[in-house]
Amino acid sequence: MKRQIALTVNGELYELDINPWKTLMEVIREDLSLTGTKKGCDTGDCGACTVLIDGKSALSCLVLAVEAQGKDITTIEGLARGGRLHPVQEAFIQAGAVQCGYCTPGMILTAKSFLDENPSPDEEQIRMGISGNICRCTGYAKIVEAIQKASQKLSSPSMGED
Repeated sequence: MKRQIALTVNGELYELDINPWKTLMEVIREDLSLTGTKKGCDTGDCGACTVLIDGKSALSCLVLAVEAQGKDITTIEGLARGGRLHPVQEAFIQAGAVQCGYCTPGMILTAKSFLDENPSPDEEQIRMGISGNICRCTGYAKIVEAIQKASQKLSSPSMGED
């Protein structure tokens, strides 16, 4: 039996009729067609499905969509504002931290949430902060570099404007 829910995703309210066992990842990808949220392991081990729920990183494959009602959900599609990339997105591009790109949306959202909590991390803290996200292409060096760059951009008075 389907259930009607209301989800706020990227600032937009969606009213949906869904099966109550559908995960947030499935609803985001299948019902809202926001495919930046990736399906990886489906068990919470890879981080590809990471979204922000009330500003905190969350594995959307482990959250039932009905549990996300009343919360503010941000996907990679909603991170940029006013046609301008978020400083974390800019830093990933500048550092060349994107190869195949499959892990990138989840990695960026994890990095954003992490930097919100820890604006001036060292390398070890960054590596711990992204430890729930798997990347098979980069070896993490450029990802760590990107997060360091983003930290600097976010802590500067101009918020990353060149």
